[in-house]
Amino acid sequence: MADLEGVQRLAFGPVPSRRLGKSLGINNIPAKTCSYSCLYCQLGRTTNMTTERQAFYKPEDIFKEVRRKVDEAVSRNERIDYLTFVPDGEPTLEINLGKAISLLRQIEIPIAVITNASLIWQKDVKEDLLEANLVSLKVDAVSEDLWKRINRPHKDLKLNAVLEGIREFANEFKGTIISETMFVDGINYGDEFKNVADFLKHLKRLDKAYIAIPTRPPAEEWVKPANEETLNTAFQVFSERLGVDRVEYLIGYEGNAFAFTGRVEEDLLSITAVHPMRKEAVKEFLKKANTDWRVIEKLLKEDKLIEIEYEGNKYYMRRLPSRRKVK
Repeated sequence: MADLEGVQRLAFGPVPSRRLGKSLGINNIPAKTCSYSCLYCQLGRTTNMTTERQAFYKPEDIFKEVRRKVDEAVSRNERIDYLTFVPDGEPTLEINLGKAISLLRQIEIPIAVITNASLIWQKDVKEDLLEANLVSLKVDAVSEDLWKRINRPHKDLKLNAVLEGIREFANEFKGTIISETMFVDGINYGDEFKNVADFLKHLKRLDKAYIAIPTRPPAEEWVKPANEETLNTAFQVFSERLGVDRVEYLIGYEGNAFAFTGRVEEDLLSITAVHPMRKEAVKEFLKKANTDWRVIEKLLKEDKLIEIEYEGNKYYMRRLPSRRKVK
């Protein structure tokens, strides 16, 4: 089980989400434990690569912290559209995910899980995800070479099993299913636009297919967002196969509407552990908290926050072993 400090940061936000409105995040995986080490990941390189499900936090602790955050948000008239499992790694690596979701249903707010889908072929993982109201599945590539280059999966994972697991899940899930495909510059996609779109087209159900680009500092310094021509081509191919009403860009800045729930440093550190904040968002947050930039200077001096520049914008992120520190 993880330590007390980790338990205290199990829930964060609410934060603005381009997919989910106002989302209260659930960080149910210690940094950076994942089955992938995606070259664009905003959390940096994976430091604990695994496919073994474990018990990281007690479901009761998750419920308690989420309940506390929800109560704080409600007391400040903050809207929450989803309780979202979007942690410092792959959420389905938590063996008690299904139990946590069942407990959280008592709060009566829809539950979302943002997963890379790498373990969805496992029966217990699928059954856990079936408990959610919304599941977002990562489908960056359906070709072996691109999958390995972009997602850099654990050596024990098999792409065919992952794709078949996604198909089976789509056959059974009764909630909302969305997919996300990340496009980066410097990758020769060839026919992959068509290949991914055809795979998504043949799922029994898919509510929305998102075409995304990195909008926050990535794991690898060379990674840049795909150019307009690439995105336009992808959008046209996806729209032709899936229908234009089911395809949407996920390329804009989500905005500055981060919720303040009463504890400035705790809120900042819990949010930026999972969700790097742009400088203007931090300023807006501090204004809402009725404090000033000295809080950031203190956290930077204590090495709890780091500052990173990406695509002309400054971001503030919680200091984690997976993140490089930029001088």
